[in-house]
Amino acid sequence: MDLRLLLIATLSAVLGGSWAQQEGSECIKANAQSCGECIQVAETCGWCAAEKFLTEGQSKSARCDDLESLKKRNCAVTTIENPRGSVNINKNKPVTNRNKDVAEKLKPEQITQIQPQKLTLTLRSGEPQTFELKFKRAEDYPIDLYYLMDLSFSMKDDLENVKNLGTDLMREMQEITSDFRIGFGSFVEKTVMPYISTTPARLINPCTGNQNCTSPFSYKNVLNLTDKGDEFNRLVSQQQISGNLDSPEGGFDAIMQVAVCENQIGWRNVTRLLVFSTDAGFHFAGDGKLGGIVLPNDGRCHLENNMYTMSHYYDYPSIAHLVQKLSDHNIQTIFAVTEEFQPVYKELKNLIPKSAVGTLSSNSSNVIKLIIDAYNSLSSEVILENGRLPDGVSMNYKSICKNGVEGTGDNGRKCSNISIGDEVSFKISIESKKCPSHGKAEIIKIKPLGFTEEVEVVLNFICNCQCAAKGKPNSEMCHEGNGTFECGSCKCNDGRIGRLCECSKDEVRTEDLDANCRKDNGTDICSNTGDCVCGTCECKKREIPTEIYTGKYCECDNFNCDRSNNKLCGGHGRCDCRKCVCDANYTGSACDCSLETATCLAKNGQICNGRGTCDCGSCKCTNPKFQGPTCEICPTCPGVCAEHKDCVQCRGFEAGEKKDTCQDECNYFQLIKVKDRDKLPQPTDQSFPLTHCKERDANDCWFYYTYAIRNETKEVYVVETLECPAGPDIIPIVAGVVAGIVLIGLALLLIWKLLMIIHDRREFAKFEKEKMNAKWDTGENPIYKSAVTTVVNPKYEGK
Repeated sequence: MDLRLLLIATLSAVLGGSWAQQEGSECIKANAQSCGECIQVAETCGWCAAEKFLTEGQSKSARCDDLESLKKRNCAVTTIENPRGSVNINKNKPVTNRNKDVAEKLKPEQITQIQPQKLTLTLRSGEPQTFELKFKRAEDYPIDLYYLMDLSFSMKDDLENVKNLGTDLMREMQEITSDFRIGFGSFVEKTVMPYISTTPARLINPCTGNQNCTSPFSYKNVLNLTDKGDEFNRLVSQQQISGNLDSPEGGFDAIMQVAVCENQIGWRNVTRLLVFSTDAGFHFAGDGKLGGIVLPNDGRCHLENNMYTMSHYYDYPSIAHLVQKLSDHNIQTIFAVTEEFQPVYKELKNLIPKSAVGTLSSNSSNVIKLIIDAYNSLSSEVILENGRLPDGVSMNYKSICKNGVEGTGDNGRKCSNISIGDEVSFKISIESKKCPSHGKAEIIKIKPLGFTEEVEVVLNFICNCQCAAKGKPNSEMCHEGNGTFECGSCKCNDGRIGRLCECSKDEVRTEDLDANCRKDNGTDICSNTGDCVCGTCECKKREIPTEIYTGKYCECDNFNCDRSNNKLCGGHGRCDCRKCVCDANYTGSACDCSLETATCLAKNGQICNGRGTCDCGSCKCTNPKFQGPTCEICPTCPGVCAEHKDCVQCRGFEAGEKKDTCQDECNYFQLIKVKDRDKLPQPTDQSFPLTHCKERDANDCWFYYTYAIRNETKEVYVVETLECPAGPDIIPIVAGVVAGIVLIGLALLLIWKLLMIIHDRREFAKFEKEKMNAKWDTGENPIYKSAVTTVVNPKYEGK
C-alpha cells in the first residue's frame, strides 16, 4: 500500500469514526449470522436472501441491513425477507344492551360488557401491534354483596342496627338491579394469647361484668349469599357480641377467607362487593409472631362448618397478598369504618385497587346510604389490568373516555365518571423486544378490575424467516454438505466454519490459513481491514452502512476516493476500489470537471461570449479585458450604444466624427432604416440578445437604433429621422415676462399698502392706550377769580 493510500485510509478511519456515531445502522451493528437473528434486531431490518448478493470479501452478516440500504445495494424486493406482525380477532361478541324493565332476564354469563373477548397477535421484535377494547356498563347487572362485620364488644350498638339491614338493603338495591343477593359473616380475633384471654372462664364469656357474650372466634360465615332478605335479618338477629384484649382486630384473616372460599360463600360471576365494617384497626403479616405464629398465610380456604379453623396456625395475610386475592377473585371492597380510623383505611384504600372508604356512624345507622354511595363510586370507574407479561414484552394503554377525554401512561388504563350505558374504549399496544427462549405462544389476560369478564390475548412470536423453512440440510452448496443452505447462505453444522462451511475448527492451523489472507506475501492480513476466516478474508463492516470494504484481500473500499466540494467524487460519480468512476459528461480524478458547455453560454448564445474557452464547465477568458462566468463583463469597455454610436451616425445620417472614414471603419454591421420608433425590433420578439439605444448628436438632435447579433451577423435598425428640439417662440416669452413684471409690481404695492394699514392701526391703538392712562393735575390757579358772585337773601327761611 503506497503512502497516499495509507494517509487516505487513516483520515477516513478518523472521520468515519465520528460519522458512525451519528449514522450507524443498528442492523449492521448486530452482526446477525442468520435471517432469524436479523429480524430480531429491529423492525426496520431485512435479510437479502438472493444467492449472489454478497461481493467478494463480504461476510454473511452483510445480508442484514435496513430495507432502503438493501434496495440501494441492488437486492431485489422479492428476495428481501421482512416478515410483519398482525392482529386477528377470534371472538368478538358485541356488548349487551340490557334494560332491567324488560320482562326477559338474562343470566350473568349471557351479559357482555367488554369487546372483543379473544385475540391472537403475531409479534415481530420491535414492531408494536395495536388493538381496541370497548367497555360498556350493562344496566341491571347482578350484584352479590357480602357484609363482613366486626363483633368485638365495641360494636354492640352497631349490631342492633344491622339486624334489619337485609330487607332494607334489598329494597334500596332494587333501584340499581333486579338480581341482588346478600350474605353475612363476622370476625373477632385469633384465639390465642395475647389477642384474647385463654382462661377457661374468658374463653366461654370474654366480656366483663354482667355482659353475656359469645366465645371468641377468628371468622364465621353466618349466611351464604342469598336473595332472601328476611333470612338475613333472622340470622343476624341471633348473633351475639364477643370480645378480645387488644385494639386491632383480625379482619384480614376474615377478608382472605371470604375471598378464597368462593363455593362456601356462594359467589357468582357477577359484581362482587365486600362490605368490611369495623371501629378498630387491623393486624397484618408479622403480627402473628406475638402469639407464636410464624407460618405465613397460605391464601387457601380453611372453613369447616363455616368457621375458620387455622387462625392459630397461619399468620395474618400481608396487604400485598390480600390485594392479589381480591383482584384474582374480582372482589370490590367497601371499608365502612368510624371517623377515628378514616385516615388508616384511606391509606389502605390507596393500596387496594377498586376499593372505597365510607364513614360509619357510631351506631351504623347510615350503613345503607354508605353502601349505595360507595357502590356508585366504584362502578363509575373502570380500570384495566393485565396478567404477568412474558419476558421482553411490554404494553401501553391509551383511554378514550366519556366526552372524548383521552388518557395516557397510568391514566391510559382507566376511565372515570362512567354512567350506566356509557361506552368507553382503550387502545392497547403490545410490543416484543425478543423471542422467548422456548419459542412457544404465550397467553396474557386483560380484565377490568372488579369484573369477572376478561380478554384473552394469544401472543405468537416471529422468530424466523419463511425462507428458513425451505432450507436444504447437508446441501452441496455448503462444501460437501457441511451445512444447511437457507435464505441465500450456509448455516454451518457444528464444528464447521467459513462462509461455505469449508473448514473444520479442529483440523486447520491458524498460521496456514493466515498465509492465504496476505496480499503479495505482505505482512498485513486482509489489508488490516478484514478478518481471516478459514483462509478467506471477511471484510470488516463500517458503522455507516453505505461504506464497505471489498476485494479478495479487502484492499478496496468505496469511500477513500478524491473529494471535491467536500463530496465523494464531487457528487458526480462512484468510488470503486479507491478510484472515482465518473458519470457521463464528467471527468477528472474527483469527477469535478464537467464536459457540459451550457454553463459557458453567454447571453448572445456564444460560448464564453466568443472571448474565452470552456474548461470543466467554466469559462477561461482569453481577452484580459473581459471577465465574469461567461466573459461578458468588461469594466474598461464602453457600452454597446456608445461603442457603435459614431458608425451608426455616419452610415445613417452621414454625420459624426467618422463621417470621412465611414466606409473603412463602419462596414461591420448591416444597417436597416425604419420610419419611426414603433418599427424598431422589440426584445420580446427576438430569440437573440437585442440592445435599444438613444444617442444625441452635435446639434442636440436625438437618434434611435437597436443593435443585435443574429446568427453571427450584426444588425442595426435605425430610425431615419432625427428628433431635434424646436426653436423658442418669442411672443409668448415676452408677454410672459411683461405680465410677470406687472404682476410682481402690483403684488409689491398691495403688500406695501397692507403693511401701512397695519402700522397705522398699531399707532392709533397705542395713542388710545396712552390717552386712557393719562392723569391731569386738579390744583386751583392762585390768581384765578370766578366770574360768578353768590348773594344770600337774609330774609329767606328756606320755605
